[in-house]
Amino acid sequence: MKEKTYVEDVDRSMYDFRNEDKDAYKVKEGLNPEIVEQISSEKHDPEWMKEFRMKSLEIFNNSTMPDEWGPSIEGLDMDNIVTYVRPNTHMAAKWSEVPEEIKDTFEKLGIPKAERESLAGVGAQYDSELVYHNVKEEVAAQGVIYTDMESALNGEYADMVHKHFMKLVPPTDHKFAALHGAVWSGGSFVYVPKGVSVTIPLQSYFRLNAPGAGQFEHTLIIVDEGAYLHFIEGCSAPKYNVANLHAGCVELFVGKNATLRYSTIENWSKNMYNLNTKRAKVEEGGKIEWVSGSFGSHVSYLYPMSILNGEGASAEFTGITFAGKGQNLDTGTKVVHNAPNTSSYVNTKSISKDGGVSTFRSSVVVNLSLIHI
Repeated sequence: MKEKTYVEDVDRSMYDFRNEDKDAYKVKEGLNPEIVEQISSEKHDPEWMKEFRMKSLEIFNNSTMPDEWGPSIEGLDMDNIVTYVRPNTHMAAKWSEVPEEIKDTFEKLGIPKAERESLAGVGAQYDSELVYHNVKEEVAAQGVIYTDMESALNGEYADMVHKHFMKLVPPTDHKFAALHGAVWSGGSFVYVPKGVSVTIPLQSYFRLNAPGAGQFEHTLIIVDEGAYLHFIEGCSAPKYNVANLHAGCVELFVGKNATLRYSTIENWSKNMYNLNTKRAKVEEGGKIEWVSGSFGSHVSYLYPMSILNGEGASAEFTGITFAGKGQNLDTGTKVVHNAPNTSSYVNTKSISKDGGVSTFRSSVVVNLSLIHI
């Protein structure tokens, strides 16, 4: 008789530690125009973003919850979610300037060590704001821009942000895209100039410490013609006896003959509802490579999407999902072929244990009207 393979549970001890809640400011639970206005004021939004947030809130209020789509999210009540929590610190470019307790959190997660040994730049977010952001001088000297979203929105890259922000994932896409548009905070902005190859990865890490809170970071990456980038995203949170929510958004623009590898290791706590949206648009001869590991969350809806918009564009998706006790993880990918001679490859594996549920759903769409076979 063939022996069964025994798979150990994921050891969450390195993620489930928590710090005392010492936020400097937080909005009230729930979602209404006053809360969205408070967030916009805290972020010093330009006028167009203020209007964008309020329009997104209107779309959210007029949208229905996903009906019989995936796992139940009945335990998620927006009236109990705090959508913005500002930690008691400002963003620093040196770890020595980060408050000791927060720095210790990221030390336990191995982020400063990874930066010293194998990364070209790091952004570290704690609750709703980045507390650390830095990029190596030799990478910046190549013209690579790696900064927080708020600095990009209000600085010299404001026009670029305005042109691309939530164009791939509009608030009308689904209810939680609208929620993101209304309350987003934090995240990273990356621009890799034409012909530049970033040979060492950049990484952003998102840590949610506050109980009953949501995290809504926005990641916007533009890889110009003939350029290359590997970007790593990590995330975790301690476990609480209340629901937490993650509804981030990732928008990736891959230029002609450019390549972007986007790697994610997701270790959210088992009280987390992970309703994240990720999407890439790839131009002629370009390539998007997704590497996705889903190991945490109580419930996940996660389906990175690739839009192959130019001839010869390609996409690869490699995913692994582990669903243990109390987890229901609904994951997959979508590829849209909008041009001739495009190609896609999807390879996923999943493990379910102790009643955990892992569901794989994916879609490959070939737009014949645009391909002209």
